[in-house]
Amino acid sequence: MTSINEQPIPAARPVIGEEEIEAAVRVLRSGRVVQGPEVAAFEEGFSGLVEGRHCVAVNSGTSALHLLLLALGIGPGDEVIVPSFSFAASANAVRLVGADVVFADIEPGSFGLDPAAVEAAVTPRTAAIMPVHLYGHPAAMDRLMAVAEKHQLAVVEDACQAHAAALHGTPVGAFGAGGTFSFYPTKNMHSLEGGMVTTADAELARTLRLLRNQGMEQRYANEIVGANMRMTDVAAAVGRVQLGKVEGWTEQRRANAAYLDAHISAPNVTTPPVAEGARHVYHQYTIRVRGDRDAAMAKLTEAGIGNAVYYPTPIHRLKPYWEPDQKAGRNWDLPETERAAAEVVSLPVHPSLGEGDLERIAAAVNTLGENL
Repeated sequence: MTSINEQPIPAARPVIGEEEIEAAVRVLRSGRVVQGPEVAAFEEGFSGLVEGRHCVAVNSGTSALHLLLLALGIGPGDEVIVPSFSFAASANAVRLVGADVVFADIEPGSFGLDPAAVEAAVTPRTAAIMPVHLYGHPAAMDRLMAVAEKHQLAVVEDACQAHAAALHGTPVGAFGAGGTFSFYPTKNMHSLEGGMVTTADAELARTLRLLRNQGMEQRYANEIVGANMRMTDVAAAVGRVQLGKVEGWTEQRRANAAYLDAHISAPNVTTPPVAEGARHVYHQYTIRVRGDRDAAMAKLTEAGIGNAVYYPTPIHRLKPYWEPDQKAGRNWDLPETERAAAEVVSLPVHPSLGEGDLERIAAAVNTLGENL
């Protein structure tokens, strides 16, 4: 039970400091609040996280996925291989362009797509693979890229939880045809709300810029059919401030995770493994609990430790996917996905934690015991 002098430790804590507030006010006072110099500067700055790739800012991570698929020409008749163990936006973006979602299983350590499962899921209609760098751990991009090259498939990286993560020195968002990032308030960095698409292809970047702005580069000179998915300059100004802090925050997250790794010893709990060559940025610190997970979460909550499950229901079991698949007679065999959904619990790892908070988190987890 939480002591009267101890405040609950939240699972996540968005950072909005005076610098972010001042940046937003400065832009509001300037009168240039949409698609102005702040957006361009944010795009240029963010390119430093993805080996200098072109960056196109949009209004959300979901929009980033949606527009990237559109820009790649993926649509009706195509299939995209997606993990079911992710936020629904990953699959929703595929559906929104009219393509079919094909679910593949995950690897138990990284929670990312299993390359062998992806290989088995490829059909003549497969157009792309969408790895999700879940919780901040990079997917097995070296092996997934090999599958993609073998079958001449586009790779669309969902890096919405993985700013500055890397595999063997290559940052996420710099592997495939394009990468996508989210700047939602609880992400490792944010812009209040927003997203980014990254690509090495200059023509693809230009198409993305057209798509986000009603198909226009010059006002009223529409070249293609587009949408309004622009980022505001207010959001970009906040994002620029956060971009200057994300490396320090990332190292703090990694240090917090290292502390929890070293001090959590409950026999029925598995701490998150890190693949060889992977830079995990710990958007979430996600343990596995064997036994009664609901009871474990209730005990953590009673101890004042924020916790959550991302994600209790795999996408293939959500109504918009489950019902059509059942009618079509499709049944997905995803044992690692099902196991992860039944076992995972995410604990606080954000950079606002102090040493006392980390001690409380580890101690609370260690009291769970074997009998859950």
